[in-house]
Formats: sequence, structure tokens, C-alpha cells
Amino acid sequence: MKVHQTDLPGVLLVEPASFGDDRGYFMETYNARRYGEQGLQGTFVQDGLSFSKRGVLRGLHLQNPNGQGKLTSVLQGEVFDVAVDVRQGSPHFGRWTGVSLSDRNKCQLYIPKGFAHGFTVVSESALFAYKCTDFYDPNSELIIAWNDPQISVQWPVDQPVLSDRDRDGTMLAEMDPARLPIFGEVPVP
Repeated sequence: MKVHQTDLPGVLLVEPASFGDDRGYFMETYNARRYGEQGLQGTFVQDGLSFSKRGVLRGLHLQNPNGQGKLTSVLQGEVFDVAVDVRQGSPHFGRWTGVSLSDRNKCQLYIPKGFAHGFTVVSESALFAYKCTDFYDPNSELIIAWNDPQISVQWPVDQPVLSDRDRDGTMLAEMDPARLPIFGEVPVP
């Protein structure tokens, strides 16, 4: 397994070891000991799976309180996966990083608590999996506008397919600061 720091401290690109032969391949998608040794913190308590078609954009989501660290991967297809630092006081506040995750590259993205998360599907469809360090709590959920000009994510889609909730996301500058996580209160690897 290889772990690479992205340009946002704490957000990690993970390349799990894959062992293949003429039958196919085997890959360990999570091992608490190995991932912990690489600095991926937290105990995962909930797994999620979403199926989406080309052009679907989900995000930008986070929870506060009850923040969720996430380990994301793609089982089928390809997505552009994004993390945004929204921790008040962070030197990287409002910055984003994005990576391609696919069934071909088999990579994962670790997103710590305190970061918003979103993705868009760039293949015909995608089966997207994520592990979370806390349970989903609709009362803690925040949705930041996917097209917030302050963040300016360079999404590889012109006309995204959005849910009503994601279409109506709040601009980061208009978000109640009391609702955002605080830098230093949320440890990152």
C-alpha cells in the first residue's frame, strides 16, 4: 500500500496493494492496522454505496457537529472526487483538491473530519463506496454550493445533474460561522 499527501494537508490518496493473476485480482480495501500505521485516523462505523450516472454531481457535504472522516473508492466506473477545507482558521480555508478515482486505478481518497466532500461521475455510470468515522446525522449536515466562486472547484462537467438539496447549497461566505468546524479541534494525519 502506498499513501500520498495531496496538496491539502490531511487529505490522502491511497493506493492499496493489488495482487493479480490470470483469474483476476485480490485487493485489501481496508485493514485497521495497516491504515492506522499510515496515519489514517478514526474508527469507521458506517459504510455507504451510491450508484450514479454520468454527469451526476453530489456535494459539497459535511457534518458539524458529528463530523465524518471518509475513505472513498470506486468499485465500477470513474469519478472526480473533491475535498474542501472548511475549518475556520485553517491556512487552507476554502481550498480544494480533486483526484480521479476509478475501478482501473483502484485508488482511495481519505478525507478527514472538517472537510467538505463531493464527487461527479465522468464515466457512463459509477458505483461509489465510502466508509465513515461517524454516523449520518441529518441535523448536523451542511451543504456548500457546488459552484461556490470562492472555492472555484474545476468540475469536469458542464451541466451537472443535481439533487434539489445540492442545487440549493449555501455559499461558504454565507454559511453561519458557528456551524463550521474549527481548525485545530479536528486532528488530521
